Amino acid sequence: MKVAVFSAKKYDQKGLGQWADPSLQFSYFENRLSSANVKLAHGCHAICAFVNDDLSAEVLQQMSEMGIEMVALRCAGFNNVDLATAKALGIRIARVPAYSPEAVAEHTVAMMLTLNRKLHKAFNRVRDDNFAIDGLLGFNMHGKTVGLIGTGRIGLATARILKGFGCKLLCYDIEPAAELTNDYVSLNELYAQSDIISLHCPLTPATKHIINTDSLAKMRDGVMLINTSRGGLVNTKTVIDGLKSRKIGYLGLDVYEQEADIFFENLSEQVIDDEIFKRLLTFPNVLITSHQAFFTKEALQQICTITSDNLMAFAGGSTTGNELVQ
Repeated sequence: MKVAVFSAKKYDQKGLGQWADPSLQFSYFENRLSSANVKLAHGCHAICAFVNDDLSAEVLQQMSEMGIEMVALRCAGFNNVDLATAKALGIRIARVPAYSPEAVAEHTVAMMLTLNRKLHKAFNRVRDDNFAIDGLLGFNMHGKTVGLIGTGRIGLATARILKGFGCKLLCYDIEPAAELTNDYVSLNELYAQSDIISLHCPLTPATKHIINTDSLAKMRDGVMLINTSRGGLVNTKTVIDGLKSRKIGYLGLDVYEQEADIFFENLSEQVIDDEIFKRLLTFPNVLITSHQAFFTKEALQQICTITSDNLMAFAGGSTTGNELVQ
């Protein structure tokens, strides 16, 4: 079975080579999938795609005309896929619904600690032989109230870690988890009472820009906001206003709404044209990582293994339960 792998980095190639079924024949393309390059998959039975690949109606139509009937996503999110068009064209879509939720949860808490204790600044100071600690004052996580918007696998893993710190949890989800039964409140209550707010919900029409002017106004002054879920949950211009007004005291982002042209690439020798992103980088209380929260050896192994299982199930005419469109 021939598979075209788009957005393929060296670690993807190494991982699939090590953990995927050896009968799968992969062709690797570092480019993001788009209508302009989907023809690279000519002669393949399936396409393997990642979070920022374009799986719009136009691209899916071109795939269908080439006889491609399967898309294996190397991720849990699928907001980049036109599922209705895929179903109409008979293109099967499968994803990796869970890959080491602890990886993202641990990165989330790492961002909280880094922003709070200013570890990134302390690191740079010591390398310059500056051992003063003025300006590095933090706060105890113990006893702080943390609001978790979304308590699926990753949100739940984050909750477990934060409980170990002695934090008080306030949670919101349309499908509550039994383990956190006593911690659920309304969104308005979560906004009003949380010292730290962390986003762990999927990007849907209902959650797009859930962090906006109205929601920010309900939050405590100096709130810490963390997003390791999807960039579109946050209205970035509104967040910049919140940073300027000091409503937001700390901002940690592992995702960004317009990240597709920035993240996963080395742009150190180029001029970045995204003025909103560049403005974010000017704030001393903003920490941005390049969509790396998932990036652990354990998570990568699970992604490659489950992606392989999804492809092999398609080849064998069966299902794995990970299909969005069958």
